[in-house]
Amino acid sequence: MIDTFRTTHRTGIGALELVTTDQHLVHCAFVPASTDGLWRAGLAAPSQMSGHPLLTAAVQQLDGYLAGELREFTLPLDLRLATAFGRQVLAALDTVGYGRTATYGELARAMGRPTAARAVGARLGANPLCVVVPCHRVVGANGSLTGYAGGTEAKRRLLALEGG
Repeated sequence: MIDTFRTTHRTGIGALELVTTDQHLVHCAFVPASTDGLWRAGLAAPSQMSGHPLLTAAVQQLDGYLAGELREFTLPLDLRLATAFGRQVLAALDTVGYGRTATYGELARAMGRPTAARAVGARLGANPLCVVVPCHRVVGANGSLTGYAGGTEAKRRLLALEGG
């Protein structure tokens, strides 16, 4: 088992639980999201070591992003908690830059899977690195703010922060 470290960071959009290994951020989710699935990925139950350097860096970058001072996270990430298809969906988010949005259908088409909009939405709903991997930039076909783990108000605030 790989040791993990955790902290809960309160932000203006809600409390976020952050979990790292010694080398990678593996989980960033709105509380009360559960970390019960960590053990299935070979990760030990998190200890309460909020002073770990990677957790400190994650908190600083989140604060910088939420203050409008940072546009892109530079944290080392580990997507082991996502399925293979989930990793493809999260990688496709790289095409949706800061301040922009895309629909679930557009993301599915960009992946070469034009009929997979619902599957894309389901995988984004299971994003293990919420905010850091910006699934909030994906909206419904009519522009509606659907399907965000932190709720529509958090999604609205994140999009407004980015000017989208």
